[in-house]
Order: sequence, then structure tokens, then C-alpha cells
Amino acid sequence: MTTLKIGDNAPQFEAKDNLGNTIKLSDYAGKKLVLFFYPKASTPGCTNEACDLRDNYQSFLAKGYDVLGVSADSAKRQQNFINKNELPFPLLADEDKAVIEAFGVWGPKKFMGKEYDGIHRTTFVIDENGVIEDVIAKVKTKAHAAQILD
Repeated sequence: MTTLKIGDNAPQFEAKDNLGNTIKLSDYAGKKLVLFFYPKASTPGCTNEACDLRDNYQSFLAKGYDVLGVSADSAKRQQNFINKNELPFPLLADEDKAVIEAFGVWGPKKFMGKEYDGIHRTTFVIDENGVIEDVIAKVKTKAHAAQILD
């Protein structure tokens, strides 16, 4: 789906998180970032993915990674998702889909025979200089941390 690939510069972005703070890619300069896009907060697959990243969060920090989630949900929905699952990382409320479209993860999907537009579950691993070092398009929701850390 996305045309971004390993070695590309990550698109610069700016969006509000679940607390209304403005988050920009430049905030992570000098750090590694796991930027994961998911279709909808509090749905089963997204909950499995976020909880797997939560359960391995200390491993990410130990390897110098920050973690940031993105969906088109409202800040309130994102905050509820965080509260319900005790997520230790911020979630962007990208309601206008500016970040989602910049990373090329919005497009046609199929579910139970119906076609619709939505977010393709994709994770980008971005290095300290803002360069994409991995793109994971086939996310294993229950073992996603291992896909990134191994």
C-alpha cells in the first residue's frame, strides 16, 4: 500500500495526541521511533497489537526506541484506549488523516466481502536521523514487538 521504503526519509508530520499535545517527527530527532498505524482504537486486533507493544515497552526503551501510535480516532477515544489498556505511549488523534496520508497507509480494504477505505495496519521504524529503517506491512498483532525487535 505505502510507497515509502527502507532508506526513505520519513515524512515530517505534526498532529495532536490523546492529551491535546502537538507531536512532531522532529520531537524524536536523535532517537529511534516505532510509529505504528492501526485501524481503530479498542477493536480486537488493535488491542492485541497495542498490548503486545505495551508488554514489550521496556525492551523498546532499552534499545533506544520511542513508541507512537496513530489512528483517525478522536483524542477522547485514544485516551479511553490508553486508560483501558494501560498503554505507556502516546496515541495521535489524526482525525484529518494528514499523518495517515503522508505515510500512504489510507486506501481501499476488503472485509467480509465489502470494499471500503480505511487504514492499513502498518508500522514504520524510523532511525535517529528520520530515515525509515523498516516497514512492516504484514503485522502480527499478537507478536508485533518480536517483528520489530528481532
